[in-house]
Amino acid sequence: MRCGESLEINSRNSERDFVNHLAVLGSTGSIGRQCLSVVESLPNQFVVCGLAAGSNLDELVSQIERHRPNVVSVANAQKADELTERLRAKKVAPIPSIHHGREGMLTIATLARAEIVVSAAVGIVGLEATYEAVKLGKTVALSNKEVLVAAGELVMAAAKKAGRELLPVDSEHNAVHQCLRGGKSTEVRRLVLTASGGPFRKTPLSAFDSITPEQALAHPNWRMGNRITIDSATMMNKGFEIIEARWLFGMRPDQIDVVIHPQSTVHSFVEFIDGSVLAQLGPTDMRMPIQYALTYPERLASNQIALDWKKLKRLDFASASTRRFPCLKLAREAMKKGGALPCALNAADEVAVAAFLERRLSFPGIAEVIESVLARTPRVKFENMSDVLAADAEARRMAKEEVARLSVAAVAS
Repeated sequence: MRCGESLEINSRNSERDFVNHLAVLGSTGSIGRQCLSVVESLPNQFVVCGLAAGSNLDELVSQIERHRPNVVSVANAQKADELTERLRAKKVAPIPSIHHGREGMLTIATLARAEIVVSAAVGIVGLEATYEAVKLGKTVALSNKEVLVAAGELVMAAAKKAGRELLPVDSEHNAVHQCLRGGKSTEVRRLVLTASGGPFRKTPLSAFDSITPEQALAHPNWRMGNRITIDSATMMNKGFEIIEARWLFGMRPDQIDVVIHPQSTVHSFVEFIDGSVLAQLGPTDMRMPIQYALTYPERLASNQIALDWKKLKRLDFASASTRRFPCLKLAREAMKKGGALPCALNAADEVAVAAFLERRLSFPGIAEVIESVLARTPRVKFENMSDVLAADAEARRMAKEEVARLSVAAVAS
């Protein structure tokens, strides 16, 4: 059904008397695809108004055929023309309005009819569009880490002004959100985010120089995109999540801890001042937190996802070593100093991870690049989104310099 068509609500599925109109930024990525899977599993609950994708036209065409959005966006003008031809060849009618690039992403995020915007675009590309959606008072289901890491203060100020809450999709923050429903924020002693430890939690440190991209991409528990999988291996993703948690839940940096939990069954804890601890458990399936965010404050029945208690033999926990995972320490330092540093942290990581995947940088070199960029980044306060984008661009420039320097040094040795 197309956006704007009337739908009859199936009262057996929900007590809702309305349909939510949905726009998805990053629809062809891992989270975007799983989001649309959740939509399909909850018939008559959602209408998809807009889809913003990159270059994966095969997946986007399939999504358009299934969900019939009015408006879509792709990476560039060439992809927009190609998408038009593909839809004509498949006799899709009517063809949606097709946009591209930065303006296209902004168009999808600010669609008048869209009540919910899923921010799942990978990288800084989704930051500006998500910020505009927040300013308009839309419900934002947030998966894009860069939004709060790079511009947390600006985004949360906009959310407060609009009187809206950001709903986290990441399993850890989604778990915290659920646990916090059990008490007041003033009753919280600390938040504890769990981390699988990735594929190298037991690897000798002496072997880190020889780690390959293939080894780093072999996550033991989760199936994710390339960058977030590498970030899990370095535990930079957990560093980002500490920064996100600070902004999402209004906690001090010293109230947010990380523990290694190899089973990835407990997604987070909330410890209250009376010593009580609430934990959220679930399978390693992102459809569960996605559905929670899309249907909040209700909980709708799902036949897709369930924790298999028979396989739950043990739950292990251990401290996270910053010697093994220096990116955790770098993230905390950036958060403490604030200003442009968290933005530079994210930008430098993205450049360094790309270089590692292209075999131009060693695995330990990722942290080296980030540390060097942070040391070169001035502590300036952001006044607007233009400041954020400028700091991001400058950090990327410096990160590329550092990658080149380390590459030359490696060849020379």
